[in-house]
Amino acid sequence: MFRPGPLEIGLIVFIVLILFGAGKLPQVGSAMGKGLRAFRRGQSGEEDVAEKEEVVEAKPRKTTKRKKAASKSD
Repeated sequence: MFRPGPLEIGLIVFIVLILFGAGKLPQVGSAMGKGLRAFRRGQSGEEDVAEKEEVVEAKPRKTTKRKKAASKSD
């Protein structure tokens, strides 16, 4: 089977940088890793295992109740 050398790997990384940009690389890598893990789980025959994925929940906004000072007339 063909094993890519350092030149081929460098060329592939360069092309990926051009296509996705440096900002998207962490997201692409994360998605590929999750896909590979799911594929390996499927091959090994494991049934639905609850993944410990990071779920980013929307943080509730802090609401400050401003108390209106009652104007007292003397």
